[in-house]
Amino acid sequence: MRSSDIAEIRKLPLFKDVSEDNFARLMRGAYMQTFPPFVDLITEGDSSDFLHIVFEGSIELYAQWNGRESTLGTLRPISTFILAATIKDAPYLMSARTLEKSRVILLPSADVRETFLRDQDFSRAIVDELATCYRTTVKYSKNIKLRNSVERLANYLLRKNKAFGNANVYELPIEKRRLASFLRMTPENLSRSLKTLRDHGAEVDGNTVRISNLEKLSEFSKPTPLIDDPDC
Repeated sequence: MRSSDIAEIRKLPLFKDVSEDNFARLMRGAYMQTFPPFVDLITEGDSSDFLHIVFEGSIELYAQWNGRESTLGTLRPISTFILAATIKDAPYLMSARTLEKSRVILLPSADVRETFLRDQDFSRAIVDELATCYRTTVKYSKNIKLRNSVERLANYLLRKNKAFGNANVYELPIEKRRLASFLRMTPENLSRSLKTLRDHGAEVDGNTVRISNLEKLSEFSKPTPLIDDPDC
């Protein structure tokens, strides 16, 4: 890998406090690969041979069962997946595929586990990231179980509006079919929910979101940091 790529990895919270020697050992076995869109990177049930780092592009995490498929999340640079399977040396619980041309760094899982045992700063960083992932999963579960479909959609639009700098006009970051799957909705239900939100201060035309009345939308959606704040 290029030294500039390694420097970017070094900035990740997971690696920034690792000793120079241990970080160098991790990078010796790492390599970067470029993938075209819609290529499967890992398949649920397979052995966790590598820890993956999204360096460019976007990755969809999804799962399948009994002929059904559901989107579980979308990753963008620079982020890792799937850490828990790597540390436990367990099968992947999710599959992952590229949504666009993507560059992904792969670190052998055995090297990651060895460094976890050798480097206390690295092990603390891993525990912190796994705790963050756990809390994210709990928030997602609360969102699905406690809110109806229109409330889930309204809060999603509010979260993305905040992420895009409160511009009140932005483009959906994923296509509507995947958004419906992520929010546990059918495409038809998503379409109906979008129409409902017109009366609550938000309109989606194609992929363009326009929030005309942020106060009204917030009053309807009732966001809470215990579900909607990624830093909480």
